[in-house]
Amino acid sequence: MRLGSIEAGGTKFILAITDEHYRILKRQRVATTKPNETLEACVSFFKKNPVDALGIGSFGPADIKVDSPTYGQILNTPKAGWSHTDVVQMLRAALKIPITFTTDVNASAYGEYMIGQGQAVRSLVYFTIGTGIGGVIQDNHFIGGMSHLEMGHTMVIPISGDNFKGVCPYHQNRCFEGMASGPAIEARTGKPGEQLKRTNEVFKLISYYIAQLVFDAYLNFMPERIVIGGSVVSETELPVIRRDVEQLNNNYVELPNLDHLIVLTGIANNGSATIGNVALAKNLIF
Repeated sequence: MRLGSIEAGGTKFILAITDEHYRILKRQRVATTKPNETLEACVSFFKKNPVDALGIGSFGPADIKVDSPTYGQILNTPKAGWSHTDVVQMLRAALKIPITFTTDVNASAYGEYMIGQGQAVRSLVYFTIGTGIGGVIQDNHFIGGMSHLEMGHTMVIPISGDNFKGVCPYHQNRCFEGMASGPAIEARTGKPGEQLKRTNEVFKLISYYIAQLVFDAYLNFMPERIVIGGSVVSETELPVIRRDVEQLNNNYVELPNLDHLIVLTGIANNGSATIGNVALAKNLIF
């Protein structure tokens, strides 16, 4: 059996093929340009490397409701030219295989749930710190009703003295994406987060806003585990985030061991989405 994955991002698509044990056999990067160009490159890759089923984790907003007439489409996105692109229909017509479609962060959450930090738990919240969005899984099901979650726009309280105006065009300095996402870090410092030394003061701010996001998620979902992915948070910031969560709680609820609750991704090379995509694709066959 061969399973396929497309991690569809705003700047690149990561294509991969695995066996039924999630061992990666082949991987390719495709630039996100015009929809037809990018999707045709995907078709070419999977025609040369056939798979039995395909999982897609996409940037959004996206329609992930299986019974929706626009299921598999990118909705109104700021990514030029991609609004209302029917990703699933084009790939399904060309490849003639079962295809499942969700958000990139849902795919990452499912990858962690299957073989990463979520293997021993029934409920998990996953955050990608970069875009600042999250997915929630309870008993093998994604949480979400009308659409996918928008946890990156959870409201935050700016730290006293932090006069940054925020990069979110909708909420400015009042939401997580506005204050602590990858673009926010670059706007604050002039450099992407991965190019900054861990001693940079911006990481203290970011850690506090992440702690607010994590604490809100814990109160709202009471998950057994909260997993943080992406390149922004490292082992350096993790103890600070746990400490800030404890202070935000202020003895309100009895918190579990925060070393077990709040953890970094358990899958190497930010591969959670690929694993999640192929695991969801496998579900189409079995």
